[in-house]
Amino acid sequence: MKEFEQQSRYDESEPVNEQESRYHEPEPVKEQQSKYHESVAVKEQGSRYHESKSVNEQESRYHEPKPANDQQPRYPVSEPVKKSNKFKSILSTVMAGVVGSAITLAAVNFTETDAGQKEQAQTETAAESSSNIVTTPTSAKSSGSIADIIEDSSKSIVGITNIQQQSNPFSRSQGNVETGSGSGVIFKKEGNNAFIVTNNHVIEGASKVEVSLYNGEKVDAQVVGADALTDLAVIKIEAAKAADVIEFGDSSALRPGDQVLAIGNPLGLDLSRTVTQGIVSAVDRSISVPTSAGEWEMNVIQTDAAINPGNSGGALINTDGKVIGINSLKISQNGVEGLGFAIPSQEALPIVNQLIETGKVERPYLGVSLADLEQIPEMYLKNLPDNVDSGTMVTSVDPNSAAAKAGLQEQDIIVGINDAQVKSASDLRRYMYTKLNKGDSAQVKIYRDGKQQTLKVVLSASSVE
Repeated sequence: MKEFEQQSRYDESEPVNEQESRYHEPEPVKEQQSKYHESVAVKEQGSRYHESKSVNEQESRYHEPKPANDQQPRYPVSEPVKKSNKFKSILSTVMAGVVGSAITLAAVNFTETDAGQKEQAQTETAAESSSNIVTTPTSAKSSGSIADIIEDSSKSIVGITNIQQQSNPFSRSQGNVETGSGSGVIFKKEGNNAFIVTNNHVIEGASKVEVSLYNGEKVDAQVVGADALTDLAVIKIEAAKAADVIEFGDSSALRPGDQVLAIGNPLGLDLSRTVTQGIVSAVDRSISVPTSAGEWEMNVIQTDAAINPGNSGGALINTDGKVIGINSLKISQNGVEGLGFAIPSQEALPIVNQLIETGKVERPYLGVSLADLEQIPEMYLKNLPDNVDSGTMVTSVDPNSAAAKAGLQEQDIIVGINDAQVKSASDLRRYMYTKLNKGDSAQVKIYRDGKQQTLKVVLSASSVE
């Protein structure tokens, strides 16, 4: 018992090999079971706590040893060690710690180095793959290349200058003055003429229209026709001067998210054929636009491609290199970005064809001047039923018009046409211009002196209502 007390409570074992477990439980004993772990049977002077025998280099941290006499232990067992003095025990502890640290450090370094080598190999592989893509010659023609689309399309985009005659109050003479500029698209060659589509507001009021071509040459153009409500116009130049034409695409196939390109001359001819890129933000947007022919609800494509003053009349192009819209306007307010609008090709083409054929757009003509209810003083609406809160009032009637023949009078309030409700003058125009033709008859619902009536109108034709 005395010898047992003098023996070190923590008897150190021999150094272990590289991957030996730090902690493991020895085999259970029959006679002297430890409070904390099981040890193999020892002689009278066996240590209470002792370390096990070293294991081989690649042995698992937790492993099963060979079976003992009576019980097969779950964890490796240690063999009894001989008594050692206190100095040897301390020295053994220090040496075991040093060796264990060295083994752990070597294992970590090996793992990190190996991982680094693998990562480096993967990086080099990715770099090779990326490099193959980057080094593709930019001059090579490839399907869907934006640069190729722009190169082919830009030859059909022109600059347009609006020149008007203005008098000089100091010299008492008149001279030509550039009052504005925009863009246009050469879309058709026929005979000796090349036709260019642009916006009406680009050429409106011009006494002379000048076109700047792809090669920098400037030529005079002739106005073929214009339509203020749809903000479209067609001009023409000599076919020999036009380098190329561009085709129209189907705007009805557009979806939000489709990629588009805008080409035009923002801020003047110094920045001619500027290209901006974006997506279709929305289709079939309805925007109220004031025109010289009155307020008009324009159906447009919304895009976030940058459209600036001077881009008006330019092309909105899809990834097939076809025109799917004519850039027309943008919302320019503080804090507002990426709100540009283009006239869809499906709506522009019928107007353009009419302008080429007749020089104007013939629409059904009613022959009245209108004002919406919110613009009318309350005193003129006192006989109107309480449930009528929208419509448009007739303020004047052309005596030779379809309206006069149908019996429409001043202060009549139009609330419907056929089966469509009329909330404003724009509603009436849109229905007439999109649903009816000259010579068609329509049922116009009105309120007169507080009573509802229905009048039959046979529409005539006129280029402007």
